[in-house]
Amino acid sequence: MIVQLPAVRAWFSDDRRRRRFRRAACVAVAGCWLIWAALAWWTAPREVTAGQLDQDLVAGRVVTFTRADGWDDQGGFWGRRPEPRYDTHGWVMVWSMPDGRVRWADVGAPATESPIDGEDARLARVASAWRADGAPADRLADAAAQLAAAMALAWLVMLVAGPAPGAGSRWFWFWIGLLPFGVGLLAWLFREQWHARVPAGRDRQSGWAGLGWSLLGGLLLAAALAGLGSVFGDHVVPSW
Repeated sequence: MIVQLPAVRAWFSDDRRRRRFRRAACVAVAGCWLIWAALAWWTAPREVTAGQLDQDLVAGRVVTFTRADGWDDQGGFWGRRPEPRYDTHGWVMVWSMPDGRVRWADVGAPATESPIDGEDARLARVASAWRADGAPADRLADAAAQLAAAMALAWLVMLVAGPAPGAGSRWFWFWIGLLPFGVGLLAWLFREQWHARVPAGRDRQSGWAGLGWSLLGGLLLAAALAGLGSVFGDHVVPSW
């Protein structure tokens, strides 16, 4: 049975129903964010010692590997896993494991012009090149990126096509939404959807204010992560 548009409008005309729908949508999106965060945290590259590479290799825990000269994580979408800057003579060895985790270590540049012996040759005998189809780490990272992209797209559609925000203009929330790790999306959900009926108490924030808060928020998030990483270590707060 096809639901007629007037019936849909009538259903949403009730303030209580509309509020319940908004809160249910908030819970659903927040749940998706938690799943994304868990996947992103699990597949984030973690630095270990060169000796750990040998242990993983002996134990058969290396699925894919590559050499690199660092990480390409500049200017990318917040839901995307950083990728190594591939270099056959790079000083970084990156490898993925059967459970989807990614590790990297400073092993130094290969001693020969063509790295066909030593650690590289041992890895090549038991593992595949990085980004091999079907590797668990790639599947989990792709799922996290797709989930983040879906959340960002849904947020953007609701921001542009939905009711005018109350606490800030659409441009204000656009800039806030660019905060790393989906923090801006969560802020928009909480302030404009969960507490949509709560008065802002002042004039709506402008796009310029959103840009300023976005820049400041990005700096504060970076400082907070650096501080947490120094206290709890790379295994709790991954860094690269």
